[in-house]
Amino acid sequence: MSGAGRRAAAPRGTRDVLPAEGRVRERIVDAAREAFARHAYAPIVTPTFEETEVFVRGVGTSTDVVRKEMYTFEDRSGRSLTLRPEGTAPVVRAFVEHGMHKLPLPVKLWYLAPMFRYEAPQSGRYREHWQFGAEAIGSADPLLDVEVIALLGGILAGLGVPGLRLRLGSMGDAETRAAHRPLLLEHLEARAAGLDEDARARMRDNPLRLFDSKDPAVREAMAGAPTLLEHLSPRAREHHERVREGLERLGIGYEEDASLVRGFDYYTMTVFEFTSDRLGAQSAVGGGGRYDGLVEALGGPPAPGVGFGAGIERITLALEGEPAPGGGLDCYVAVPDDALRPGLLPLVERLRAAGLRCETDLRGRSLKAMMRHAASLGARRAVIIGPREEEQGVATVRDMRTGEQEAVPLGELVDRLAGA
Repeated sequence: MSGAGRRAAAPRGTRDVLPAEGRVRERIVDAAREAFARHAYAPIVTPTFEETEVFVRGVGTSTDVVRKEMYTFEDRSGRSLTLRPEGTAPVVRAFVEHGMHKLPLPVKLWYLAPMFRYEAPQSGRYREHWQFGAEAIGSADPLLDVEVIALLGGILAGLGVPGLRLRLGSMGDAETRAAHRPLLLEHLEARAAGLDEDARARMRDNPLRLFDSKDPAVREAMAGAPTLLEHLSPRAREHHERVREGLERLGIGYEEDASLVRGFDYYTMTVFEFTSDRLGAQSAVGGGGRYDGLVEALGGPPAPGVGFGAGIERITLALEGEPAPGGGLDCYVAVPDDALRPGLLPLVERLRAAGLRCETDLRGRSLKAMMRHAASLGARRAVIIGPREEEQGVATVRDMRTGEQEAVPLGELVDRLAGA
């Protein structure tokens, strides 16, 4: 069906965020913003689309994101552009382009942005999804890895995400990978007959990517494969041990996972992922790691970095059914006399200016209907001002939970409610 007869709908793989969920998402973003401020991270905003080369060079040609999930198009000038599929490469591109290596290091940045990936939609995973994330660029100190992990863990724990677990791994350094690659290839070549052409192509290009595969045949072939954690170089081993020590000193529990490789080729050394047991098989809510060669790959000077990204839809889904702190209105102003309503609008605005979440009737309801409206909005108190109250210069303040009422002089109302 086409034209006027077809009901309008969001594109497949995308969705609308309605008010109830929007309030949860707002709480997530507020918690993240406050945590970033406490840790001295400054906000950064990058364009929704980048030159495709940023992701080809940054994320890596062997990743699913670059191979088959990016939304790539040519503009009218014939330039290849890509809708942002992840947050780190654009931030690092901006770091390079604007000479931010000249600032005091590490440069600590955070972002909130939509990401776009052409992948099969599933619960909590959409083709357009939102992330908040952090990047700390300019230090190779493993204690910075610890801070970044603790930062994300603190945000998730503070929000009350249930069943949190931290998986910790290491991608090692160049020496580690050089020693490990032939061992992994030897293991896979003995089992290549059971792999399809796509898996064999990955094996030739970057066999580490197979640790991340969900294909049962690949997972069978990877069983017992030599891992990077078993073959870390002395330098990489020391880095990993210092990260573990830092987490233990902070009392942050973790599970060491030798199969954790994350989804992008830029990772080196530390990789980590937070999961929630509320989410089943697709349990990740956020993760990241160190990317010590990415700045150079995008044309900048040597500058190590570490960061994370967290999916707002995934966190929202994990919080489903959890009690939300706060919420609702502080007060509802009920004026059951139409002639009085215009004159009391300034009072409503003064209550809002004092920091109170305040609503009033804008449909000409009866007082009884106003009370139902106030209850449906979760108002803690109702402020009733009818002809009698207006004549006496007071407001009747009703506790919506207990039903108790008291008369408060109009001149004291804002201060009394704001201080309550």
